[in-house]
Amino acid sequence: MAMDKKYLIVNTGSASKKYALYAGGKEICKAHFEKEGGKFIVTFLFGRLKEKKVIKESSYRSALNFLLELLLVKKIIRSKSDIRAVGLRVVAPGNYFLENRLVDKKYLDKLKASEQEAPLHIHPIIAEVRQLKKILPSVPVVGVSDSVFHSTMPQQSKLYNLPERVAAKYGMYRYGYHGISMQSVLRKVKKILGTLPARMIICHLGGGSSIAAVKNGKSIDTSMGFTPLEGVPMGTRIGNIDAGAVIYLAEKFGLSLRQLETFFNSKCGLLGLSGKTSDIRQLIELEKSGDKKAKLALDTFVYSIKKYIGAYAAALNGLDLLVFTATIGERSWIMRGKICNELDVFGINIDLKKNRKVVSADGLISKSNAPVKIAVITTDEMGEIAKEVSAFL
Repeated sequence: MAMDKKYLIVNTGSASKKYALYAGGKEICKAHFEKEGGKFIVTFLFGRLKEKKVIKESSYRSALNFLLELLLVKKIIRSKSDIRAVGLRVVAPGNYFLENRLVDKKYLDKLKASEQEAPLHIHPIIAEVRQLKKILPSVPVVGVSDSVFHSTMPQQSKLYNLPERVAAKYGMYRYGYHGISMQSVLRKVKKILGTLPARMIICHLGGGSSIAAVKNGKSIDTSMGFTPLEGVPMGTRIGNIDAGAVIYLAEKFGLSLRQLETFFNSKCGLLGLSGKTSDIRQLIELEKSGDKKAKLALDTFVYSIKKYIGAYAAALNGLDLLVFTATIGERSWIMRGKICNELDVFGINIDLKKNRKVVSADGLISKSNAPVKIAVITTDEMGEIAKEVSAFL
């Protein structure tokens, strides 16, 4: 393994930072930095070793430095020069970002120009690139597109009903995101089932959530659009809203469009509806204790996902497989049960016992005689990025 090229994979999400080290196509170790219960924590996995500890906010902000020092202390790398390349998940709108590219000055300039379109994601990506260029100045960084998977969508799925010249001039199309995750899901589905079902719906449910319709292995529609703000309500993101309501709120609030965008990104969704938290685990506990707003937040989230499942089943002319993935999709049997309830008209029948058993693991949770298979598939975004980096280089 010492002779194999080592790739550092970086995934800075809207609410966490994930890193993994790969050599010879295999994961050596990984680290997940996140906020839990008001504290910053890191979970480090190396073989059978698992360490979870509270860290300072400053360590979270400089997570890359923290991780590299840890890798040196544990002698997983001899020096920083052991890392031959970095793969970075990039969430950004525009045709320029519909392919994997080397992150150079032009790439960084393009990111900066797009920062206002997806601030929750692009701002941390820019910060991470700066850290990488400072700490690993001679190491090539590959920006891996989170949208390329959805580039197969037909025109009727991509368009916003704008005049053609306006759409073309400003690149105003629905690009979709979570593509890296969904590509990894397809790879695993094929391995587990031995074949790829013709008609699939993938529910990537986490701090950010999106639903995708996949026909014969290709994306034909997805809930996120020009930015990751569109679609189902999310942790703090508003999801779908009437364009007229946006204009009305801007006038009533007296906010600039940028201030309103920040509001839609950070104060709405599950947090806005509940008035308390964006955390699904906490909302479920609050619902159990009789909190009506928490119940409403969960009900709204579930209802929105159900509508997308219904719409995409129509777009696919039927359904063979429904997949749940990402943090909520993989871990919360309660939310999966809520979503699948009363969808039997589409052939979706969940097995309650199987559903409770499959947590953070791959497995089927549909009734054995149900016409539609329901699966929990653990996403492997890091592994997928590593594959893309290896192919690119």
